[in-house]
Amino acid sequence: MNFRITGLAPGPFLSVFGLPDDELAARGIKRYRVDRHPGFPDRIEMKDVQVGQSVLLLNHVSQPAHSPYRASHAIFIREGATQAYDAVNQVPEVMRIRLLSLRAFSEEGMMVDADVVEGQVIEPMIERMLDNPEVSYIHVHNAKQGCYSGRIDRI
Repeated sequence: MNFRITGLAPGPFLSVFGLPDDELAARGIKRYRVDRHPGFPDRIEMKDVQVGQSVLLLNHVSQPAHSPYRASHAIFIREGATQAYDAVNQVPEVMRIRLLSLRAFSEEGMMVDADVVEGQVIEPMIERMLDNPEVSYIHVHNAKQGCYSGRIDRI
């Protein structure tokens, strides 16, 4: 079964790139200078940010559905990232190296299935979930810290 994994669109974040730290803090955002790799996974480009680069830690509504599963959590974005990850049948390295929580949702935003999987073997889990016709999309989260990682759609 074919699937598409996408990162976040950069548009909503462009206005905070380059803001002074005090203005970021007023918006509940914190800037970090990356000091280890891997360790700061960017949700736009879907890759771990390189040492020395700047990331923003901010709250993001990852599940905007009008349902009991509406959710938000902290995520990192690379300051200056402008190209969202979008690939068919390819799992980005940022997911491959982590323990992941997959949450399958119906079109109405209700959770239909959920499971945990090592990133190296994510494809069978994606296929199993997408085989269910009730599943409209899958959200991937890093299992250890719970941060939203990306979205998987059936194509």
